[in-house]
Amino acid sequence: MVMEKKRARRVEKEEEEEDERERGSEFAKLPQECILHVFSFATPRDSCRSAVVSKAFLSCTGTDALWERFLPSDYAEILSRAVNPVSSSSKKELYFGLCKPILIDGSKLVREIIP
Repeated sequence: MVMEKKRARRVEKEEEEEDERERGSEFAKLPQECILHVFSFATPRDSCRSAVVSKAFLSCTGTDALWERFLPSDYAEILSRAVNPVSSSSKKELYFGLCKPILIDGSKLVREIIP
């Protein structure tokens, strides 16, 4: 019982510290559109890594608006030529799906969309 109370207090303290970090981060106070704009200059890898920094970053790095910026401008046209449909539930998932080669143009060409 004593151990459970100590553990509960420790968890509560960690949550309070995280909340305090969130409140103290001036960058996290920016509107999401501004944070998205900043992340659009980063690499996809750096965007994923930054998700652990704060809740605001995590929220931004999972949006379709950000991952749309990382996709090639002609991705829809390329996908329409794919032999096997490439499906995804988000732009982030689509991005990572396109990191693998796909067959396009009737299996004549293997295309690595995102190197």
